[in-house]
Amino acid sequence: MNNPEHGIAGFRLTEHTWMTELGNWIDAISPDGRRAGALLFDARLIGLPGVRERVVAAVLTDQRLVLGGLTGLIPVADVVAAGDQVWLLTGQAVSPTLADLLTTAPIEPAGAASALVETAQTLIALHAAGVTHGSVHPGTVVVTSEGAALLSERGLSDAIRGLVSPPERDAAGWAALACGLAASFVAWAPQAAQLFERAAGLAGTLGLAAARGALLAEQASLPGGTIGREGLARAARGRSAFAQPPAHAAAAALPPLPRDEGDIVTLLAPGRVWPGHPVSGQSGPGQSGSGQSGSGLSGPEQAGRSGAVQFGPGVSTQEQRPATTAEQIWRSGRPEADTVQRGGGGAGGRRVRAARSRRWRTIGSTALFAVIMVGAILAWFRLSDAPDLAIGSVDVKVAKKSYGCDATALVTGMVVTNGGSGVITYEWHKNLDDEVVKGTLQTRSDQTSYQLPLRWSLNGKATAKATATLRIVSPEPPRTDKVSFTYKC
Repeated sequence: MNNPEHGIAGFRLTEHTWMTELGNWIDAISPDGRRAGALLFDARLIGLPGVRERVVAAVLTDQRLVLGGLTGLIPVADVVAAGDQVWLLTGQAVSPTLADLLTTAPIEPAGAASALVETAQTLIALHAAGVTHGSVHPGTVVVTSEGAALLSERGLSDAIRGLVSPPERDAAGWAALACGLAASFVAWAPQAAQLFERAAGLAGTLGLAAARGALLAEQASLPGGTIGREGLARAARGRSAFAQPPAHAAAAALPPLPRDEGDIVTLLAPGRVWPGHPVSGQSGPGQSGSGQSGSGLSGPEQAGRSGAVQFGPGVSTQEQRPATTAEQIWRSGRPEADTVQRGGGGAGGRRVRAARSRRWRTIGSTALFAVIMVGAILAWFRLSDAPDLAIGSVDVKVAKKSYGCDATALVTGMVVTNGGSGVITYEWHKNLDDEVVKGTLQTRSDQTSYQLPLRWSLNGKATAKATATLRIVSPEPPRTDKVSFTYKC
């Protein structure tokens, strides 16, 4: 799986790569053999005015929060520049994601509930700290080998767009995640599906704390009667080798990483050396990754006068003396300026052939990078053109105006949107009883009209005017419409 020819700032890049709105994610291995991740930002995006500075500010905010004890985020080791390229390097694997697992096989309800509870708790902690995630969806929920759910890409989407997302956007993304999981359980675990749908509705109305509380309070509705990570952990380990903590002994057997051409410059505070980026005369941390909990990041632990800090899943840092200018620039190294003869044999000939091989690899990598950038640019244009979800109109109708004994009235709400992608949170109110039917609906950018049905069962001997009212709770402003019919028995 490893591609030994490519690396960045001491991180070895594998051949497993995927595109997101930010650029190109790649599974990586840190210099001491830990599972890690590398994000090559789309050059057209990171080169926009102010974007690089906002990305660095978001990462520094994350690191301060983690040092303060916040758990549940993928730890960022560094942000480095290599020429025109900007890379984000993580100290924890960024695959598999919940999106990966959902495409492979259904996730057990207990594991899905665990992921929802943990991501809700992380978002609640972020909001309490005065920041938001900004892009909560299955592709930013990473599942560890222990089944823990960690959030990646915190604040990066907002940094690219130059926005500050409100907490309601995170709640809507979490609600859409809950609805998507509920849809996979309707056929074989209907009670779990209903629980997730209720939690999604609560997230949009009362907030994430209420939604998380409902999941914990009603876990008896799940098969097995409890929330657990075991099924999610099995799914993660079966989906990706990067959910497997490697044996640390195997890390020492990795061949030396070929040197990058050009200087690798950290964009973060120069006074801190992050793992995987050795400076002159020093090597990266050699602490073992064994004993990972996978449940997030632990608070700082002081190690005597050395100032060592431990970050959850095996990511450590150590305070260094004030960095010199040379230490702020990690040189992966240009090829030595050895003078070689153009002979076909001997050491000089081998150097010539190696140099030619490097040039061809560089050409191939450049062509691949160009293709990746074209795809990223197209994705960015689609992202930029997508409007925020807004409701255009709400119209409620009933199949018949009069119903007889023990009938079921079919009421339909027609909602027209502006074509934005997001989550609609709604409520059905019935005037003849106190029941409120709550629900959420995930909209798509290629659709503008949606039906919200209500089946209202009436029975007993009575003559009454029944009125069904549909209330759109979010996106704001709230909208309502109603329809009436006669029940006579």
